[in-house]
Amino acid sequence: MTRCEFAHDDGAYVLGALAPADRAAYERHLAGCAGCREAVAEVAVLPGLLGRLDPAALDEFLPPPPQHSPVPALLDAARRRRRRERSATRGRYALTALVAAAFALVVGAGGASLLRPAAPPPAPTAQAVRMVAMQPVAAKVPVHADIGLTGTDWGTEVTMRCGYDATAGYGKAYTFRLVAHGPDGATEQIGSWLAAPGDDVRLSGATRFTDAELVRLELVRADGTALLGYDVR
Repeated sequence: MTRCEFAHDDGAYVLGALAPADRAAYERHLAGCAGCREAVAEVAVLPGLLGRLDPAALDEFLPPPPQHSPVPALLDAARRRRRRERSATRGRYALTALVAAAFALVVGAGGASLLRPAAPPPAPTAQAVRMVAMQPVAAKVPVHADIGLTGTDWGTEVTMRCGYDATAGYGKAYTFRLVAHGPDGATEQIGSWLAAPGDDVRLSGATRFTDAELVRLELVRADGTALLGYDVR
């Protein structure tokens, strides 16, 4: 079986690590590659998780800074090698992001469904969460979604099921984002993904806003157009 040349680009795409030309090429590729779209959906929660990571809590785990600056010749050699290993570098971006997200879950005592607590009681499963339908913001939109919320001491766990309808007149793949709105106009992106007509996405993520702070959830396109909304309070 021929390996997809974009197989390692999902993490770099979600984290915004691709150059503009590479990002445009990857989005064109995603429109026709279900496997890559699934990979993007699996790591779509990373921006929200990494946004909750407290750098101060990691100081004791990080190695001490180097005592001397690297030799300039070694830096030049490293830059040349990175250019030759572009594909492998993207794979390391994705792996680093996944490790950081998993560590954030351990430090933050919870998060999305990437890591389950080792000790009981177990985190609630998606089946146990009450799902409610998000409402269209415009008169007619080509997507539908159900949302479920679970309040915690540190924020709110979010479960979402989203479908892009295979409707006449809608044939283009779009990048979608799930955005949480908190007090005083504060917002936080929970996740993003690329979907084409007929795709169905399952998303588990988290926001720092508690159930007392969370005001609204919105499903928006990459250009900022709001498609669906759910008023929490």
